[in-house]
Amino acid sequence: MSNKIEVGCEEGMNDPSWIGNVEPFAQKVLARLDIDGWELSVLLCGDEFIRKLNAQYRDIDSATDVLSFEQGDEYIDDDDNTWLNAGDIVISLPALARNVEDFSVGKNDELKRLIVHGILHLDGMDHADNSPEQEMLQFQERLLSAFAGERVCED
Repeated sequence: MSNKIEVGCEEGMNDPSWIGNVEPFAQKVLARLDIDGWELSVLLCGDEFIRKLNAQYRDIDSATDVLSFEQGDEYIDDDDNTWLNAGDIVISLPALARNVEDFSVGKNDELKRLIVHGILHLDGMDHADNSPEQEMLQFQERLLSAFAGERVCED
C-alpha cells in the first residue's frame, strides 16, 4: 500500500514554489517511522487562520507554528484496503519565518521540523512543554538528523 497525503494552502493564499516537495518529504518520514496506510493532509496558512484554530481547539488566542488534529477513523476502500484517516497538520508560514529568525535556523530545516512535529503528534506522541528534554522533541531531532540532506524548500 503506502500513504495518501494531500497538501494545500489556505483559500486565497498563493502556493509557495516548493509546495510540491512537502508530500514526498512527508512520505519519507512516514516510511522511516514504518507507517503504512495513513491518509493525512498538510495545510499551509497564515497567522490569522491558525490563530482562530488555536483559539477554538486549544483556548489559546494566539498564532502558533504548527497544529495537528488527530482523526483516527479507519475505512476500507473499494480495493479492500484499510486506511487510517490519521488527521490534519496545519502550518503557519509567517510563524515558520519567525522561527527561522528566532532560532537562527534555515527555512528548509525549520519546515522539515514542523512537518515531522505534526506527524509525530498524529502518531500519538506529545510533549508537556517545548523544553529540549521532552522525549518527543528529542526523538524528533534524532529523526530529523536522518533527513539532513533533504531539500523541501529554499533557505
